[in-house]
Amino acid sequence: MSPQSLPLILEPSALEKIIPSQSLLIIAVVQANVFASYHIPGSVLIEPSELICGIQPGVGKLPEAEKLSAVFSRVGLRDDVHVIVYDDEGGGWAGRLIWTLDVLGHRNYSYLNGGLPAWLKLGLPIETGSANAASESATTNFEATLDQILIVDVNSILNQIDDPNAVVWDARAEGEYNGSKVTARRNGHIPGAINFDWLELMDRDNDLRLRPLSEIENRLKSIGISKDKKIITHCHTHHRSGLSYLVGKALNFDIKAYDGSWSEWGNHPDTPIEK
Repeated sequence: MSPQSLPLILEPSALEKIIPSQSLLIIAVVQANVFASYHIPGSVLIEPSELICGIQPGVGKLPEAEKLSAVFSRVGLRDDVHVIVYDDEGGGWAGRLIWTLDVLGHRNYSYLNGGLPAWLKLGLPIETGSANAASESATTNFEATLDQILIVDVNSILNQIDDPNAVVWDARAEGEYNGSKVTARRNGHIPGAINFDWLELMDRDNDLRLRPLSEIENRLKSIGISKDKKIITHCHTHHRSGLSYLVGKALNFDIKAYDGSWSEWGNHPDTPIEK
């Protein structure tokens, strides 16, 4: 299997057969201490905090292009590499990175199904040690250009609330969706949004791999999230909805993501909210 033919959802056993490869860039989106304990051989580290701006109230919004340029130059992103993305929690941060790559215009990537838990369960090779800066030969001068069409803002959502051909996929937990759990100044959900918890996308009895896509598609269709809709997904900081975005892509949905998410919407004084 060559990098050019790799599927979006890649199994650990398939990756193990093709590494090392100069055509691959394997990125772990985990905390530094996790990376130091074990990572897939040849991986580079992007910590979750590097993928968000961290500025209140919309802490999950995309960082400025300058910061992203520095991060992806450090890990060696090039136009001609196929990126393999994994995390240690079932795909939220990995999906967030894939959304970021989409915004940057880099469309050659795969998600390692199950991530680090599935890799470790299979007893596949690991490396240990902290993430040092990439060698001079591996770094690049990547210049981030952001495709604003893929970045949904408050006004975009307000404009589609009454659109019968559009739907908001709320990937938060039920308590957040119905407003019983307080996470912002105002709680509940975007009017008309449909709740499908990101945890329902992963199989916790199969080392956090995705559930069969056909099963997920049928469940989503039964509640009104389907291929014929324009879909915007969000959670609280566009971390958990990184996975719903990834699954939407795997199902060939017309899907975008609202990176301000509930941390922005729920702390805004004027946004409409349902409970």
